[in-house]
Amino acid sequence: MLFHGIYSVILLIFSNVFMTFAWYGHLKMRQEFSWFAALPLIGVIAFSWAIAFFEYCLQVPANRLGFKDSGGPFDIMQLKVIQEVITLAVFTLFSVWAFKTELKWNHLAAFLCLVLAVYFVFKK
Repeated sequence: MLFHGIYSVILLIFSNVFMTFAWYGHLKMRQEFSWFAALPLIGVIAFSWAIAFFEYCLQVPANRLGFKDSGGPFDIMQLKVIQEVITLAVFTLFSVWAFKTELKWNHLAAFLCLVLAVYFVFKK
């Protein structure tokens, strides 16, 4: 059961990397590559869907492995809150790396609130 939880979190991290690139990577690619900037919106959507396919290939098993009714350690609310914290962490790293986003106090305060959400969702 412990390994199911660990594998679930690892798969969620990797799925969120793909998700972040699918949802926001096209914005950076538009800046970097003229051929990509010239794509019509339907082409950008198809490109993003191609990346998102791999997100789903990791997200679905992550949820299956982690969910209590499938032998994992997490209930549905815990899985969702874990996923949201991972999403924010991956997105934050991506935005700082790709878009040179400056983290401000309110960004860190919002992240702290999500970490507190994890605490409360696991509180018995």
